[in-house]
Amino acid sequence: METLKRISLIIMLGFFSTITYAQQDTEKLIEGFQNSYLHEASGNLAEAILDLKNVYQEDSYPINLRLGWLSYSSGMFSESQGYYNKAVTLRPYAVEPRMGIVLPLAAMGNWDAVIAQYNKILEIMPNYSIVIHRLGLIYYGQKDYEKAEKYFEKVVNLYPFDYDGLVMLAWTEFQLKKYRQAKILFNTALMHTPTGASALEGLKLIK
Repeated sequence: METLKRISLIIMLGFFSTITYAQQDTEKLIEGFQNSYLHEASGNLAEAILDLKNVYQEDSYPINLRLGWLSYSSGMFSESQGYYNKAVTLRPYAVEPRMGIVLPLAAMGNWDAVIAQYNKILEIMPNYSIVIHRLGLIYYGQKDYEKAEKYFEKVVNLYPFDYDGLVMLAWTEFQLKKYRQAKILFNTALMHTPTGASALEGLKLIK
């Protein structure tokens, strides 16, 4: 009986010891994040990164996500991509690391990878208008106006009175020589923002 009590006591001490260590680890992590935010706010990105590297855990989604942002902000695009990829691996259905990873990918001019990430996001959130709009902008910039039209049409279908969506669809129609549709869209955009420079410029070109 005495032996069983000793065993139970040892187990309990081990259990509470584990809880204590876990609490200490959590407190160190929170302190690391707090210091990182303070250093970032003061413009010291190197220290902000070091604060998190000092408490780094490879399986920590929050640490990898934030290091992805800080590395990007520091111009370390390859490192940023690596951290964001780890975050994506840890949370494959999360949108935020995929929205993050497009930043270093775009900075490195890897537009095919940017498009792939945006398409993956749309698999998770099919009507995410920000991503749909950005895909339209990418294809517009590549002068693939037919693909751009598809995405801007979807934005306008979701938000029929959104100035940015209306203007970009109008310019796309203009590039496709669909001048009547472009004029209607530019005029609708001006109902939203009567001084909209882009819409006014488009109408001048049509006239």
